[in-house]
Amino acid sequence: MKILVFADSHRFVQPMVDAVTAELPDQIIHLGDVEPDADELRRLFPRIPVASVPGNCDFGSTSDVTLQFTLAGKRFFITHGHRYGVKTGLAGLVNTGLTARADAILFGHTHEAFSAWLDGALIANPGAVGCGARAYGVITIENGEMTYEAKRA
Repeated sequence: MKILVFADSHRFVQPMVDAVTAELPDQIIHLGDVEPDADELRRLFPRIPVASVPGNCDFGSTSDVTLQFTLAGKRFFITHGHRYGVKTGLAGLVNTGLTARADAILFGHTHEAFSAWLDGALIANPGAVGCGARAYGVITIENGEMTYEAKRA
């Protein structure tokens, strides 16, 4: 299974379209800022499921700020990150994700790419796909093993 991870698109949809077209994923995850961008991906690629959460720029959103789900046997915990103070540290987010027994803890908000493995869990921020950065992440799950790669559209 191939999963594309986007964050902080800020109305720059084309880099995401370019990445989806090049990568042909089975799933898309959008980590917020701006929620309608995830809706546009759903419209453009109706056969690819899109999981998304709102970010700090999604004023008035009624969507859940965190989601937990399972893909290919791996548990995911996703959030934008602003409610966990990720610009000043990851402890709160990581503790919450590990308590939820997540195999992947994904966030955005900082616009800076980051990835690490802790206690067997992936902690990753793909960086901003919008604002000229064109960054995104690719998670691959094969034979029960998960890998992560940072890329640019």
